[in-house]
Amino acid sequence: MILGQTTRKNFTQNPKNDILSGLTVALALVPEAVAFAFVAGIPPLVGLYGAFMMGIVTALFGGRPGMISGATGAMAVVMVYLIQKGNEVGLSLDTPIDQLGLQWLFITLLFVGGIQILAGLFKLGKFVRLIPHPVMMGFVNGLAIVIFISQLGMFPNAVPHDISFLNNTSEWFSALFLNTTFWKMIAFIGLTMGIMFGLPKLTKKVPAALIAIIVVACITIFGGIEVNTVGSFIIEKGGTGLEGSLPTFQDQIFGLFGTLDGHFMSTILPTAFVLAAIGLIESLMTLNLIDEITETRGNGNRECIAQGGANMLNGLFGGMGGCAMIGQSIINVDSGGRGRLSGAVAAIALLCFVLFGAPLIEQIPIAALIGVMFMVVIGTFAWSSFRIIRKIPLSDAIVLIAVSAITVWQDLAVAVIAGVIISALVFAWKNATMIRARKRIQSDGTKTYEIWGPLFFGSVQNFNSKFDIKNDPESIEIDFVESRVSDHSALEAIFNLVHKYEAEGKSIKLKHLSEDCKILLYKASPKFKEVIVEDIDDPRYHLAADPEKFTKPLSEYNI
Repeated sequence: MILGQTTRKNFTQNPKNDILSGLTVALALVPEAVAFAFVAGIPPLVGLYGAFMMGIVTALFGGRPGMISGATGAMAVVMVYLIQKGNEVGLSLDTPIDQLGLQWLFITLLFVGGIQILAGLFKLGKFVRLIPHPVMMGFVNGLAIVIFISQLGMFPNAVPHDISFLNNTSEWFSALFLNTTFWKMIAFIGLTMGIMFGLPKLTKKVPAALIAIIVVACITIFGGIEVNTVGSFIIEKGGTGLEGSLPTFQDQIFGLFGTLDGHFMSTILPTAFVLAAIGLIESLMTLNLIDEITETRGNGNRECIAQGGANMLNGLFGGMGGCAMIGQSIINVDSGGRGRLSGAVAAIALLCFVLFGAPLIEQIPIAALIGVMFMVVIGTFAWSSFRIIRKIPLSDAIVLIAVSAITVWQDLAVAVIAGVIISALVFAWKNATMIRARKRIQSDGTKTYEIWGPLFFGSVQNFNSKFDIKNDPESIEIDFVESRVSDHSALEAIFNLVHKYEAEGKSIKLKHLSEDCKILLYKASPKFKEVIVEDIDDPRYHLAADPEKFTKPLSEYNI
């Protein structure tokens, strides 16, 4: 009963909000999918179908209700090389195959989907929780900048390229002020942003973004105002329009494997791994962000499997593929879409636009959609990072700025991986300096080293410097009660230290090593059974287990 209630709650908590926010997202998906299709060098309908299939599968089966998936720029920029390579191979064959690069993309998506499904089955989605907060902030800031820059490409030229600001300043300003197309777009963007800012102060019963798009569209359509629209944008980029038919099963895919020859290992498989990694990282980071906004928790492993299934479906039915979209996800959540219904409505509405509503959707002003995305940028950017940048450790500030910059310069996957590596190195360096050794001489002349801090690859050198092997007495005792032996480098350091003391003819004993460390050392050499002290009473260990169990005298326990 509880499971059924949870399932229904995930599907929709508020049907009205989910439906209206889904329609808003669908309108915002159209130019994004078309633009990313052009970036990848494929027909707009392939991008739109890809957004539909990604959206519907992840909405119903993904790990985060309310999160929107579709065709994304991060994956599009990787697809370009693959498609160009495939087209080159097609032209080099005795019988040229038209658009072979596009078919190669569909083949690659099958492998992308398989890799992502395996990632989910092996529960790799949980590793997104290990991403440090500065990396997360850098990710959001960088992505906000990327979304902003991508919208600038939809603006008309403010001034003709042949007019130089330095050489013809007055003519440059004159051309700028007389460019009515540019200023009309600026005005409608401002109107859209104004509605989205002001309407929630009056009522939150309807999505502000949807109302803003409808108002701006009505003004331009019924007022007869000429502006750049979704239709003109597609034609300007070389397309013919939105209208199309349902995608068909790509039954020729498996026959095309014969055209791969040596390109499978050199092109298809490496590209599949890169696309899978980018898709998973962007999706899981977006999932983490939406978790924070909604104060709920999604399932990263389930999202990996759903993303993989959607990409395989795209490969079979001729879609572009993709992953989670942070901009559209935030539009959805801010518009009140919290259930799976919102994502399903967005995907189905997008398909309906293509099949039945293309003429109407093509009349929507690009300015309205840009205004919506600009508000997303404002809402996405972590403005608090400016306030805390001087208050956090220098290393965290460097990570935050580096991830933001790399996201803009390269792509999200490279930025996140670089951020995690930098954070890990900083952590290792700090912990490497924490190793300590307190020294004391016992009454029988034995010198005891009490080790404090983690022993791992980063602290091995400092650990070795604590010992004076030549000048130490004949009997040495090393106590690891306040230390944790973490990796193979640490084990090797202990092994070498014992060997050096024994080479000097001195006796050495190791105390309070963890059980797993003992087992590994015993495997390395049987002589450690003589070096490691097993029978040591330490009341702290007993108390940590359960103090109520140790009420009898210590001599009565079999330890």
